[in-house]
Amino acid sequence: MTEALADNAAAHRPARWQPATITALARLTPRVVSFRLRPNQPFAYAAGQHVDVRLTAPDGYTAQRSYSIASPPEAGDEIELAIERLDDGEVSPFFHDVAAVGDEIEMKGPLGGHFVWPAETQGPIVLIGGGSGVVPLASMIRHRATSGGMLPVSLIYSSREWDEVIFRDELLAFDDKRDCFDLTLTLTRDKPRRDKDFGRRIDPEMIAGVLSRLPARPALAYVCGANPFVTAAADALIAAGIAAEQIRTERYGV
Repeated sequence: MTEALADNAAAHRPARWQPATITALARLTPRVVSFRLRPNQPFAYAAGQHVDVRLTAPDGYTAQRSYSIASPPEAGDEIELAIERLDDGEVSPFFHDVAAVGDEIEMKGPLGGHFVWPAETQGPIVLIGGGSGVVPLASMIRHRATSGGMLPVSLIYSSREWDEVIFRDELLAFDDKRDCFDLTLTLTRDKPRRDKDFGRRIDPEMIAGVLSRLPARPALAYVCGANPFVTAAADALIAAGIAAEQIRTERYGV
């Protein structure tokens, strides 16, 4: 996860392991399931933060994984995690194959302070997500909508196929509101469904086109996804004229 100090006070509170109960689950894509969890001691968090989840086997063996929070800070006592199944993972198969409403797991959070929605900004924001890297960006977008914000935001979301676009219907609905939120989908193994979407990997030309629709140059850019994706997207942002110090990144995998 990225490092640095958070502007939001919630990011500075000490995080401890505690029980959390699964209250609801829903399939989002063939490989991603949404879980709503209620921690025993609810905590405040900033859009963009994450939690650690820990599982303990009967023999005492433990496995843990970090998951970004998908819900907005205004969601109340429950948080949402969107967990992608990794066939060689130690945690995600449990959630997909075993976990049920009423089950209890261990959670620690909130964690992370650099990759969070800014308390104040002087210009538009660009969000770029690859695959499940859209999850913390969804928390930011939901927070913007819930708080009634009108800050111009552009989301470029790269997925392999149309059916693998996480939160697809919700993001399309946000885009249809025409309230200074602009969604661009780019599918790397499928044909685009809308005129403004793409059927290729993110590149500087694509980013430049998205930036041209903003009312001003972006003040910040957030990029989240697998390590190679983040590197490529950040390089494309720089090639499109965004300064490196304006780019915040969150990486997972190798």
